[in-house]
Amino acid sequence: FFAALVYLFTRIERTEMGTYSTLIANILLFSIILLFILWGLWKKINVYDAFIEGAKEGFTTAVRIIPYLVAFLVGIAVFRTSGAMDLLIDGIGHAVGLLGVDTSFVGALPTALMKSLSGSGANGLMIDTMKQYGADSFVGRMSCVARGASDTTFYILAVYFGSVGITKTRNAVTCGLIADFSGIIAAIIISYIFFFGEV
Repeated sequence: FFAALVYLFTRIERTEMGTYSTLIANILLFSIILLFILWGLWKKINVYDAFIEGAKEGFTTAVRIIPYLVAFLVGIAVFRTSGAMDLLIDGIGHAVGLLGVDTSFVGALPTALMKSLSGSGANGLMIDTMKQYGADSFVGRMSCVARGASDTTFYILAVYFGSVGITKTRNAVTCGLIADFSGIIAAIIISYIFFFGEV
């Protein structure tokens, strides 16, 4: 099915691609919803009551994670507005420069570091980076690669652990940050391999 979709998109014009992709996405979404309803009816489940019960549980979970989410968002705001992020980025750039290594990647580090905290914050910084340096610049391209190379570790811990009441995260933070750091290093290396010669 997906091979057929890829083949279809390679055969149509770019202007028609948006129309077809939206149509196919809507059909798939409607089909999945219809499949759930039919499966529930076949299993003799009251689909409406099950939906209402799930919605109640979802609302309860949302209320339970609000304190964790507020604390997390305030922490991000303080980190950015206090200048701590700029200080950290400048320090990394200075240390790398002292080692004699190229510092072209430093402009994309705010996006890479913000991704561990907030996906939407990383999106905003990525757009700011592309506006400042240019979308086709090395820094602009690398900010896009870095945006996709790690995950929103702290957001995940705040929301998912908070939703089930886990307060002792044990090694989850350490493992998540190691994975994010590995992703950032890989993004830097891959960006240099693919893009640095082009700019």
